[in-house]
Amino acid sequence: MSSFNKVILVGNLTRDPELRHIPSGTAVTEIGLAINRYWFDKQSNTRKEETTFVDVTLWGRDAEVAAEYLTKGRSVLIEGRLQLDQWDDKQSGQKRSKLKVVGESMQMLGSKQEGGAGGGSRSAAAPSSGGRSERQGEPSEPSGAPDYYADSPAPPQDEVPF
Repeated sequence: MSSFNKVILVGNLTRDPELRHIPSGTAVTEIGLAINRYWFDKQSNTRKEETTFVDVTLWGRDAEVAAEYLTKGRSVLIEGRLQLDQWDDKQSGQKRSKLKVVGESMQMLGSKQEGGAGGGSRSAAAPSSGGRSERQGEPSEPSGAPDYYADSPAPPQDEVPF
């Protein structure tokens, strides 16, 4: 049986990126994403919100670009894969594990001026690393596209983009 491990996330950075280099010289950046989910609860007749926090590791040129251009609050799209890290806690002696995302491509969203306000625009602010599966040259979403998350309680079910 085949396996498939692919994750696509759009969220806002919870902290500034942390750039480091491994002994071989390859850049590694750790970022944290906050991903919001909105829905309308028919029982309580209220709009609900849920936030999921995800740690992402970027490698190589994506790591360098993230460290240089991304700041806390900035919107970003990450494509990658899930990875389970396991280790023994030195203090308690217990086995620990953490599910995280290893980013394989990164696309900055919004503009620099939006900074901490998140990304209102869904077009790219700057290209990510070259040579990988990017959608450069494709038309971006029109500027007059509706933003379902701004004031409406939830997107209409027949217009959910996936």
